[in-house]
Amino acid sequence: MNEMKQEKISGTPTEVDEATTAAAAEVIDEPRPSRRRWLRPFLLLIVPALLLLGGGYYWLESGDSVSTDNAAVKQDIVSVSSQVNGPVIAVNVKNGDVVKRGQILFRIDPEPFRVALEQAEGQLAAARLQTTQLRTQASGTGADITGAAANLQIKQNALSRQSALLKRGFTTRADYEDALNEVRTAETALADARARAANAHAALAPGEQPSIAQAQAAVDKAKLDLSRTEIRAPMDGTIANADRLQVGQMAVQGVGMISLVHNQNAWVEANFKEKDVGKMLPGQRAKIEIDAYPGQEFKAHVQSIGAGTGSEFAIIPAQNANGNWVKVTQRVPVRIAFDGSPSKPMIAGLSSDVTVYFDK
Repeated sequence: MNEMKQEKISGTPTEVDEATTAAAAEVIDEPRPSRRRWLRPFLLLIVPALLLLGGGYYWLESGDSVSTDNAAVKQDIVSVSSQVNGPVIAVNVKNGDVVKRGQILFRIDPEPFRVALEQAEGQLAAARLQTTQLRTQASGTGADITGAAANLQIKQNALSRQSALLKRGFTTRADYEDALNEVRTAETALADARARAANAHAALAPGEQPSIAQAQAAVDKAKLDLSRTEIRAPMDGTIANADRLQVGQMAVQGVGMISLVHNQNAWVEANFKEKDVGKMLPGQRAKIEIDAYPGQEFKAHVQSIGAGTGSEFAIIPAQNANGNWVKVTQRVPVRIAFDGSPSKPMIAGLSSDVTVYFDK
């Protein structure tokens, strides 16, 4: 056959090229050993084997853990508000600032509270002055009693002399009655002096005077209000929602003005299906994957399991006693705590995937 091909190749150059091309085509068209003879049986065996192995592994592992993607990072968030009313005169922070506990966040105009403090201090001084006057008056009533008692003794002695003279006939009955009247007048004066002393001492309470205590409380309240014109951070954290706080804005007591996010206390709240929490216990190890940090896993553990499903704590709880009840799988909030401090910064609200292992 090669000889025949060799004969066909001989001739002009053009004919030789055509003959060469035809010969190559014949060689390509010659049948070769097909790979399908061994590839098809291999696929028929290995693919089902892989599926069986994967299914078995999933079946074995699925009973030892449970996962959910209904989870999010949580952090303590405090809405900082003013405890006094007044216009804001200074803002010392902005969004993203990291602050320490006790650091001043913003200030309220303190002048009205300074005036209130001065008024309270004036009332305290007046109360102390009044108390001093009462004590002086009370001490003076003692001298009045002594004088009234001495006068009564003199009048009684005079009455005794008039009585003796009347019996002997050396005085008139009119003089005796005048002496008797003076004794009664002296007794009345002594009674009045004792009553004034009792009233003066009654106005003085044992210990601290009530008027002084009340005035002192007013001073303390004024000082407290003045100190509250400087709003300080209640904890370490990061500032948020500071854009709405502007100089000149009226701060209203109890209305949140700025938010503070705790930096060191992050956790994940995972909402597992009710059928998945039957074997779940506090302390079991867990794994957290956060969408913001793909490919990174955070070691964690179950800290606590919610005491009720999410629907029980809703503003309008479900009413399953009506006639149109449809069974819906409930979710139970589970608190997942990080083991140690996370290697990445945590942001409240980040979506997460949580896996809890039942190997404890």
